[in-house]
Amino acid sequence: MTQPQDGPGDADFVQSLARGLEVIKVFDAEHPYRSLSDVAKAADLSRAAARRSLLTLHRLGYVRVEGSRFGLTPKTLELGHAYLRALSTPQIAEPHLTDLMRDVRETTALSVLDGDDVVHVARVPVRGMITVSIPVGSRFPAYATAMGRVLLAGLDEDAFGTYLERVDLQPLTDHTVRDTEQLRAIITAAREEGYCVADQELNQSLRAVAVPVRDRSDVPIAAANIAASTGTRTLDELRAMVPRLRQCAGGIETDLRLVSGP
Repeated sequence: MTQPQDGPGDADFVQSLARGLEVIKVFDAEHPYRSLSDVAKAADLSRAAARRSLLTLHRLGYVRVEGSRFGLTPKTLELGHAYLRALSTPQIAEPHLTDLMRDVRETTALSVLDGDDVVHVARVPVRGMITVSIPVGSRFPAYATAMGRVLLAGLDEDAFGTYLERVDLQPLTDHTVRDTEQLRAIITAAREEGYCVADQELNQSLRAVAVPVRDRSDVPIAAANIAASTGTRTLDELRAMVPRLRQCAGGIETDLRLVSGP
């Protein structure tokens, strides 16, 4: 059986489309406008082929003509936005979490609130170190995690009060919060400070710090965190990472807003 070919020899390859995309790519910050000859040379096309591509793109609204020069229109942004709209929140967050992991050399993650639990939707473990295995999709009680507490802090007072009435504070470790009034105080502090920690409450060997990821209306829709072994990081060291963690959350927020549009 003949294998498909990657290029003009393939019957399914649309050469005119490929040429049009190459033409779009020759414009950049240093060359916002180009003549027909410049475009043909930069795209490695004949003048005739470059001209057909430019005029087609012009009719479609992707290229403007100013005298003898050509330039892109804002409509070309739709091509990038189509890609961004196809991304899910975890896909958008992962590059930011990866950069954060490389900077702080600890595991990073993103979670969302689902009922009374937080669900891990993205996680970037630090390499070369033994870490607790928490796969994407794992669920944990919100009260026992830094990310869960940050998301509980985003609830309005009525919703949070209802949560406190129904929550069953199971002692997952010796350090897990067991009193609703103590939990209320923790959540109040998280609202005021904009971050929260959890120290050995979910797992005896883990501590973490988390900040919210907010939508355009400033409502927390997810939480980003840094988690570390109790043997490698103190709480003060994790708190010192909050500015970098907030920077990560801000990057995720910016990309999510690009996806959702104006």
